[in-house]
Amino acid sequence: MITESPLTLKELLLQVRKPFFAIQKDDRVSFVLKDADFFKDTLQKDRDFHIRAYVPSIGPDNLGDDGFMARHGLKYPYIAGAMANGIASVAMVKTMAEHGMIGFFGAGGLALDRIEEAVMDIKTTLGDKPFGFNLIHSLTDPAHEMATVNLYLKHRIRRISAAAFLRMTPALVYYRVKGLHEDGNGNITAPNHIIAKVSRVEIARQFFSPPPEKLVRSLLENRMITETEAKLSRYIPMARDLTAEADSGGHTDNRPALALLPTMMALKNEFMKTYQYTEPLCVGLAGGIATPESAAAAFGMGAAYILTGSINQSCVEAGICEDVKRLLCQADQADTAMAPAADMFEIGARVQVLKRGTLFPVRAEKLYRLYQSCHGFQEIDEKSQQEIQEKFLHSSFEEAWASTKEFFLKTGNTKEIERAETDPRHQMALVFRSYLGLSSKWAIQGIPERKMDYQIWCGPSMGAFNQWAKGSFLEPPENRKTAEIALNLLFGACVRTRLSILRTQGVDTESEAGVFNPLTLKEINSYL
Repeated sequence: MITESPLTLKELLLQVRKPFFAIQKDDRVSFVLKDADFFKDTLQKDRDFHIRAYVPSIGPDNLGDDGFMARHGLKYPYIAGAMANGIASVAMVKTMAEHGMIGFFGAGGLALDRIEEAVMDIKTTLGDKPFGFNLIHSLTDPAHEMATVNLYLKHRIRRISAAAFLRMTPALVYYRVKGLHEDGNGNITAPNHIIAKVSRVEIARQFFSPPPEKLVRSLLENRMITETEAKLSRYIPMARDLTAEADSGGHTDNRPALALLPTMMALKNEFMKTYQYTEPLCVGLAGGIATPESAAAAFGMGAAYILTGSINQSCVEAGICEDVKRLLCQADQADTAMAPAADMFEIGARVQVLKRGTLFPVRAEKLYRLYQSCHGFQEIDEKSQQEIQEKFLHSSFEEAWASTKEFFLKTGNTKEIERAETDPRHQMALVFRSYLGLSSKWAIQGIPERKMDYQIWCGPSMGAFNQWAKGSFLEPPENRKTAEIALNLLFGACVRTRLSILRTQGVDTESEAGVFNPLTLKEINSYL
């Protein structure tokens, strides 16, 4: 007789390293672990049994793209994304590396000395373990962008996450091209890796293309790169790895993941065919990934890796105040809104933020509408002027401008000051941008009197995660750890994928069999 597994289907699915079979006799389906003796003896003796389905071993290291993991020295295909102003903290980067994944420090919006401090800390602790830093496009301050790249090159930071870029810039090309050389076998080696984060096809095309010749030529003329580096740049893409950013927190175009990922993958195939790169391009997915089901769907569609952001912000390692973490843990999927972005305010760029517990999105939207309709602060109606000064700025406009001017003097960006002194509308924009920029710092620092002005970058994935974690040990913020959550999503994706394989072979399962509830790190490791 057939020896059935003593485990239930739910338990079998959790044993992700163990293949199993669905065996049918008459109208009854049984489940057995893969066993050579079963095939040699039982099936041969009892012809009434037949194999209905086979479910293979699928561990977290089997998900995603092997080439991507090998390139970056990863055990698992998972990135903790770079949330600016140090929200993606040193502690977060460290814990991801220690668990076989990778985190990117949120360098955007920070001064160079603060970034360098993080560089030294992470490098000293992690050594050769994988980590990265982000480079956010500085539309109004290209000098800071180049200075950041110089800092990364100085300290041999080999991986950056490039975000919010509208086009390739000299600093970005310089980082990618610097150090290009041929090994002993004539293969091109690029020491500096860019993982791009994009939502638009036209930007993805630029990242999948070789560095623009015009910018390469300019770098060569300025003696920033060598003839060899310039020549070899024709044969490599700007980014070998690209994250398709769907409906996410922060800078986002609210693109649907189900449409965006296949589009970017088709683009990847097009560029591989056009340029015949020696190493395959990879496309990962970010935005909306917060449950085992969404992680499994991403990998099922062919994502090389997944990247999370919003859900990590509620974790103990996140560089943001406890009050914000509590707000995030209470968020539902509908508790987000789009608001003007501080760094690209004038061109109408927007970020997705939490609206529950804060007035920031409403106030930021009012500032942008006034900027569009008025040519200076003095043109704004008196009632709105009073509201902005008393409730938004907590100072007179003149005092706010003095503080803003002082900031630009410290950063050496005197061009903005000169323009603002002769253009009232630009002066107004800089003061409004100052409010938007400070609002995220108030949230990080937890300034009580500024709670209604907290700018908290957040996508709908936060609500989905909270619903999944409800009633489990992951519900309170003090129990949320970045790597533990990441491994839950990956492990849960394995369980859901194994269930899908079973169902696609026509085996009906009870609805509870594939439900995956959060497990502790110890419990997950016991299955792996």
